[in-house]
Amino acid sequence: MSAMQKYLDLYNLPLEELIEISSKITKENFNNEVEFCSIISAKTGKCNENCKYCSQSAHNKAKIEVHELLPVEDVRKAALSAKENGATRFCIVTSGRKPNGQDFGKIIDMIKAVTEIEGIHTCCSLGILDEEQVKAISKAGVERYNHNINTAKSYHTKICTTHDFEDRVATIKLIQKYGIEACAGVIIGMGETREQRVEMALQLAELNPKSVPINFLNPIEGTPLEGMQGAIDEEEILRTICIFRIILPKALLRYAGGRTTRFSKEYQQLGIKAGINSLLVGNYLTTTGASIDEDLELVSREGLCVTKN
Repeated sequence: MSAMQKYLDLYNLPLEELIEISSKITKENFNNEVEFCSIISAKTGKCNENCKYCSQSAHNKAKIEVHELLPVEDVRKAALSAKENGATRFCIVTSGRKPNGQDFGKIIDMIKAVTEIEGIHTCCSLGILDEEQVKAISKAGVERYNHNINTAKSYHTKICTTHDFEDRVATIKLIQKYGIEACAGVIIGMGETREQRVEMALQLAELNPKSVPINFLNPIEGTPLEGMQGAIDEEEILRTICIFRIILPKALLRYAGGRTTRFSKEYQQLGIKAGINSLLVGNYLTTTGASIDEDLELVSREGLCVTKN
């Protein structure tokens, strides 16, 4: 039996049995803590990449508030606010394929300002970086770098054609080369098949990321995927979380974008039970998230606590 068929067979197990398997794997590999992280869109919009899901792409027609790089002090204050809300990680995110020279210098200042805050681990998501840029962010204090594969290699050209799947993999491997943890995840519900969801998880397993954000497509008006609201239902999302936990037993699985619009509180709770042990808290890049009180309640119901450092 192929690995693909093995995991497809698991997909079809009774839901309670599948959750029991993935929950057991989580308990074997992790304690009862859940990691909270927060992000800031330090630069929003005007991205030349043509990712079909993204409201920030200049190729799309979504109505969002566009802005250039924020002042360093604004980013520092946002990191302090995230810490007050229980986040131990703060991620600086910028739109675009990669930061230009002038922007990159300011981003390094942002990283240093956040790194100086006691109790906050600094992360960033800046696109496709070259080796010198990776060295610079490592020296400035970045501990974890987010660069999602987004979808399966076999489906990539259906979602984006302005860069290759291999471009994303190369960046992930490059940051790992310099001792930065990889945060590499996916977006599910973009029309991919079950086989391609298994493919995503297997491809991530080869990259061995520390953290795997699982985004659920939020079909934003003005993007090519705006009509994909019913592409995946809650049970299929939950089954996918279980499969990701089985294939990625030691990775932090993180609730990320789309959670509050595509997943009811009941299913969010089941996802925690199945193996989600990290949450993106607060608002997302261009959409609104859950309140911190809601997320604390979500975690406590499963007898879990928030990581303190």
